[in-house]
Amino acid sequence: MQQRRICIVVTNRASYARIRTVLQAVNSDPRMELQLVLSASMVLHHYGNAEEVVRADGFVPAASVHCVVEGEIPATMAKTTGLAIIELSSIFERLKPDIVLTVADRFETMATAIAASYMNIPLAHTQGGEITGSIDESVRHAITKLAHLHFPATAQAGRNVIAMGEPAASVHVTGCPSIDNLFGIELGPLDQDFMASHGVGGTVDTGEPYLLVMQHSVTTEFSQAAAQTDATLRAVANFGLPAIWLWPNMDAGSDAIAKHVRHFHETTGHGKFHFFRNMPVDEFARLMKNCACMVGNSSAALREGAYLGTPVVNIGSRQASRERGENVLDAEHQSTAIETAITRQVDHGPYPEDQIFGDGQAGRRIADLLATAQVTVQKRLTFPD
Repeated sequence: MQQRRICIVVTNRASYARIRTVLQAVNSDPRMELQLVLSASMVLHHYGNAEEVVRADGFVPAASVHCVVEGEIPATMAKTTGLAIIELSSIFERLKPDIVLTVADRFETMATAIAASYMNIPLAHTQGGEITGSIDESVRHAITKLAHLHFPATAQAGRNVIAMGEPAASVHVTGCPSIDNLFGIELGPLDQDFMASHGVGGTVDTGEPYLLVMQHSVTTEFSQAAAQTDATLRAVANFGLPAIWLWPNMDAGSDAIAKHVRHFHETTGHGKFHFFRNMPVDEFARLMKNCACMVGNSSAALREGAYLGTPVVNIGSRQASRERGENVLDAEHQSTAIETAITRQVDHGPYPEDQIFGDGQAGRRIADLLATAQVTVQKRLTFPD
């Protein structure tokens, strides 16, 4: 039987973490040929050169797409998406995939969805049907309406996709593949040799209490990115625990965040902060599991954080209305409010593990569906009688 060619487009480090076990499952399945395409910030050194992590995991990309128009404003997001459509259409024409898989809700994933659907290539989509803030909300639902196979992470997300007019037979609640990464690895403290040889800043002993910070720009509030970052920096610095801070993604406003964080690092000499651009998925999981509290607005805090029982302070509107476990405490972009929330979460300590986003088998489920699902490229609205 001829192998199905499965093209998976990965656009940033978070998307890679969420799809890694799907890549592994497809790559090891004789029914399929994996075509991995790296795009956007995945191929840029400025964002940590995540391609090195991909190759270290044993994957050989079939193609790379250089499409990022830097500047980190709404106009460059639109231009980046347009360039990605042009480049991906050429790559899809060359690779001739049977199915294209796109991940979640990053703005640049819209290019994957448009190029594939316009070229009559069946499109599969993970993590549709979720509700959040920022431009991600619009992108996610737009991709759902272009996709032919849906792999939502939760039962509620699956119901949301069906309510949007997608045929129930095309909707498969698989769980979130990012949860799969937490299985089969030792979740002890981060190796201090890794800390010493990666990133910049002071030395943080991950065997002792520390904060983990991951804050991205809210694209619908991008002009406020510097002020919002300042509030978090002041709250974390005032709290007093050492902190590990991960670099933001490339959304509009991220340049302001990066400059603000860099200025803080260079001018305060705060020895309790350590900054990373990128890191392997396993190391990130260890950081999450062992931190006293995770602070910021990353969806990883809600997804993996729920499963790990990590205390989380979720700041602002970026994750507004996303499903979450009891481990999450919300705070506004105000330093006193953030510091108060951190205090409550650190005092509380670890929460019970919650499988709201999956049980660790999503990658295998998605791979099986990619190998066997019957799909047609003709879309139709389907509503219950």
